[in-house]
Amino acid sequence: MFESSPDLSVNTVAEIVRLALAPVFLLSGIGAFLNVLASRLSRIVDRSRIVEPMLLASRGAEHDRWIADLRILDRRMRLISWATAFSVTSAILTCLVVVLLFGANLVRTRLGTEIAWLFIASMLTIGAGFAIFLIETTVAARAVRVRSELLQHTVDDSG
Repeated sequence: MFESSPDLSVNTVAEIVRLALAPVFLLSGIGAFLNVLASRLSRIVDRSRIVEPMLLASRGAEHDRWIADLRILDRRMRLISWATAFSVTSAILTCLVVVLLFGANLVRTRLGTEIAWLFIASMLTIGAGFAIFLIETTVAARAVRVRSELLQHTVDDSG
């Protein structure tokens, strides 16, 4: 099944590196995306740490607003975690694509179909990560809207 070939030519290795270059650039992009996700998660956690003591010190309508804010932050944390999981899965699958590109040439076996399926799976998982990120940013954008009662608040200057 496998035919060992210890005498790979420089041209063969160069061709494999050329083929593996696109997935390696993809890994770089996924890494940058993971950095964005980690940064957003950090900001969400920081905000939740600010909200928690305010929630404990509040009562009535103010307490209900803090609870709502904390629920939104919790949902955003879950969404970022899912987006991160899908993105890391995509990175792992992309690494497997690169490994199989080299491995298939080293042992002279045909793994083209398997490599194609792994790459398709990688694209699907990074796509899922992007879609979940879109949902998280939509939730975040809705959460930062200014409450209508604050927009209509007036100060009485007669004093």
